[in-house]
Amino acid sequence: MTTYALAKEFYASRGIDTEAALQRLAEIPLSIHCWQGDDVGGFEHAGSLDGGLAATGNYPGKARTADELRADIEQAFALIPGPKRLNLHALYAETNGKKISRDELGADQFSNWIAWAKAGRIALDFNPSFFAHPNAASGLTLSHPDPALRAFWVRHGQASRRIADAFGKILGTPAITNFWIPDGMKDTPFDRAAPRARLMDSLDQVFAEPMRHEFDAVESKLFGVGLESYTVGSHEFYMGYALSRQKLLCLDVGHFHPTETLADKLSALLPFLPGILLHLSRGVRWDSDHVVTFTDDLLATLDQALNCQAPERVHISLDYFDASINRVAAWVIGARNARKAMLAALLQPRAALKKAEAEFDYTTRLALQEEAKTYPLLPIWDEACRRAVTPIDGEWLPIVKHYETTQLAKR
Repeated sequence: MTTYALAKEFYASRGIDTEAALQRLAEIPLSIHCWQGDDVGGFEHAGSLDGGLAATGNYPGKARTADELRADIEQAFALIPGPKRLNLHALYAETNGKKISRDELGADQFSNWIAWAKAGRIALDFNPSFFAHPNAASGLTLSHPDPALRAFWVRHGQASRRIADAFGKILGTPAITNFWIPDGMKDTPFDRAAPRARLMDSLDQVFAEPMRHEFDAVESKLFGVGLESYTVGSHEFYMGYALSRQKLLCLDVGHFHPTETLADKLSALLPFLPGILLHLSRGVRWDSDHVVTFTDDLLATLDQALNCQAPERVHISLDYFDASINRVAAWVIGARNARKAMLAALLQPRAALKKAEAEFDYTTRLALQEEAKTYPLLPIWDEACRRAVTPIDGEWLPIVKHYETTQLAKR
């Protein structure tokens, strides 16, 4: 008897259908971020990384061109089971040497990405890039007091939505356009209200044009490096904005206080929103963008995402960048951990837990929750990898090492 058959029998004895879990896991898309491959560099080279962002480390082999980046992504995708989307930032446009302002970008500058995605049957998501640009040097963009600078960023947001709409139309699945801005201040501001009033007005202008093939999301952050005292787009601001305008609310695991967990926020917000964009990252002290690891917080968050009343309205994505380790491996480690945690969530003894809770039998509930932590997940995970024709644990890293030797080391 195979290890999967033994594990399947174990789960069945506890009322859990592993086949149903594997089938559902194979249907859940994971949106994977392009910027892990080149440390959020992009191909515009209009300015240095700023706006509270920092990529630390200098591991060799960083992608230097769009073709190199796509090759690296393809290698990572081959090692990650399940359906995948690719999340692009505006600064990954390919302009063929022409200088095109961010507020003038269109789908033509992403035609290679669209063709690549279409050939690989991969959906695309999108992000405007409100950083690494001379017009963001002050630390303010959509909330800038200068109407001309603010208008530039409004046009960039509008252009980004049109690009995402083209993605959705061509590829046949709506793209999510996620808005994160770095606006804030290093020291205590005097006027906290005026920047937020300007931001609200700017966002209203950005979202004024109806789109048919994209969804809009707004993303908060607790603080950024150099923006420690005040963030214009705080969680409370964007929660209010998303609720009032019926936009997706992006919850980034690394954008909250380190002791705060997102698991409880999902069921509290979903009844009032069209959906939630969940960004999986790992906050470590002041930094928010470490590779996703298999932690209790990740398990709790994905358990709530997949076992809530409307799991189809929770869109799961990755968002981190680590330049201190092999960048392809960073993608694979984080994505495989995310999918493994999804599987663990789907293998919970849900019926028994719901029954115990409904009967106020909290003793049984706690006992079951604790026992489930050591259920034999690995044989089911290995089976998920085999069915997706991807390597099991222990087999994918040599492939990345070989790719590093034959490809990355030559850069």
